[in-house]
Amino acid sequence: MLELLKNLCSIDGTSGDEGAVRDFIISKIDGFCDWRTDNLGNIIVFKKGKKSAPFKLMIDAHTDEVGLIVTSITSTGFLKFKTVGGIETSSLMFRRVRLGNIYGVISGKPVHLVSGEEGKKLPKADTLYIDIGASSKEEALKLVNPGDRAVVCGEFYTVGDKVISKAIDDRVGCAVLIDLIRSDSEYDFYASFSVQEEIGLRGAKTAAFGIDPKYAIVLESTTAADIAGVPDEKRVCRLGSGVAVSFMDGATVYDRPLYNAALNSGISAQPKCAVAGGNDSGAVHLSREGVRTIALSVPCRYIHSESSVADKRDIYALRELAEYMKNYILSGGAE
Repeated sequence: MLELLKNLCSIDGTSGDEGAVRDFIISKIDGFCDWRTDNLGNIIVFKKGKKSAPFKLMIDAHTDEVGLIVTSITSTGFLKFKTVGGIETSSLMFRRVRLGNIYGVISGKPVHLVSGEEGKKLPKADTLYIDIGASSKEEALKLVNPGDRAVVCGEFYTVGDKVISKAIDDRVGCAVLIDLIRSDSEYDFYASFSVQEEIGLRGAKTAAFGIDPKYAIVLESTTAADIAGVPDEKRVCRLGSGVAVSFMDGATVYDRPLYNAALNSGISAQPKCAVAGGNDSGAVHLSREGVRTIALSVPCRYIHSESSVADKRDIYALRELAEYMKNYILSGGAE
């Protein structure tokens, strides 16, 4: 599954521009399920199991990643941009970016020209630009246009038990969901590879409305702050300690019986000890008459950066726990 994750992470797919990711996923699941795409670009899947399910379960992972979008081009050929999704300015400065097959560098005022109070502060995001080596607007327009997307370059590496890459959020969920679909299933289930999570949980909203499930499992990555200088109570979750299971975040209060079942499964798992942020659950659980929902996440350091770090053991635990919770729900364990 790590090779699958590597391939997924290497593809660029910012919110609203997930086509290449979608095509790759379809190439991997075609022949293992019935699938279609909806008007927003979600992949909607029905996986036939050995037994008919007593009700609908939807398993979701989002295909998009954070990135940048070109808003204008200066007379001297520099690209102004806005972020697509939540990216800290500190993770952007002087990074390499890719716009299709064009490369550039995010920059601003050179460090040696910054002094006094200005030097003590991070620059504002709107003062940055992308340098693609063009010397004029006309030259730049031969290569890029306003509305083009960019991603910060981040290659895939493994170091011991750790995986380092861009887009672990949420290509790790996509990898697990692909593997579930390609494997035999005890029960029928539905799945969605949703779009535009990073800019407001948009794809999952339409996917859930179309599927109309009673239960949902959302596969995600989530912030881990188990690094030097962070007190224990603020570390959220820890790499190597298993799947982070949410009880509440900024968008969802999670189904308590499902939360308890995941933590008592015997599979490596931990509570996500922070009430902040959100994921596709926020849209899914409010669909139609309501959906009983659980979020299972891989802890990830430096999330939304080109050097996100996850632990292989947590990734495999996510695959195992997703299978367990699927069968637990569809066998009537949560009824």
